[in-house]
Amino acid sequence: MSDQKIALITGGSRGLGASTVLALAARGISSVFTYHSNQAAAQTVCRQAEALGVQARALPLDTGSSANFMTFRQQLSRLLQECWQRDTLDYLINNAGHGHQKPFSEVTEEDFDHLYQVHVKGPYFLTQTLLPLLAEGAAVINISSGLTRFSLPGSSAYACMKGAVEVFSRYLAKELAGRGIRANTIAPGAVATDFNGGAVRDNPHYRQMVSAVTALGRPAAAEDIGPAIAALLSDDNHWITGQRVEVSGGMFL
Repeated sequence: MSDQKIALITGGSRGLGASTVLALAARGISSVFTYHSNQAAAQTVCRQAEALGVQARALPLDTGSSANFMTFRQQLSRLLQECWQRDTLDYLINNAGHGHQKPFSEVTEEDFDHLYQVHVKGPYFLTQTLLPLLAEGAAVINISSGLTRFSLPGSSAYACMKGAVEVFSRYLAKELAGRGIRANTIAPGAVATDFNGGAVRDNPHYRQMVSAVTALGRPAAAEDIGPAIAALLSDDNHWITGQRVEVSGGMFL
């Protein structure tokens, strides 16, 4: 059996997920990551990770469709055996998701339900489905947002979902502690990626606003977040569980 550490990252073909795959690879940790539809981007991330000396594999998954989670677990189990001769994962990072920007008065039930499927129900039941594959002493990280601490108009529905994610992490930390599994939340601030239609990356007025309210004077890049996730997963932080760690460069201090 391989002693290689292995992580599963949802939404690993771009943005924070891809940064996490590569930050883990730099630490010698292999990954399986999911992608929604862009297989070419996923294969690019695999090649980048493998250039750092580890194995990386990508599997398609819609995290908003919980009916497919058991089939995904079966695929993942086969992949773990084929590539690593392993039955378990060491790390799970629930990252997949999408942004949403609408005034409260305009949010529809359809908007709300879709956000719920992807950001709350998806991580909750995917983690439940994968419990048999989590090794004793594993670690889980759920991705939240700075928007649960500060409020920006137009983000009410999205922030509600991420508030639920933070509560979920605390309950995981409590209920899985008997297996030595720890669970934490990483909450990024504004990040200049294609997330939310590239609003932070492409809108100079938004970038200026973010820079003005951030202690370190700029929006984050994806490469600022992935290494923080990798660091929190490391054994150096084995005594941290049930916590929300904001990685925002000091937004709205």
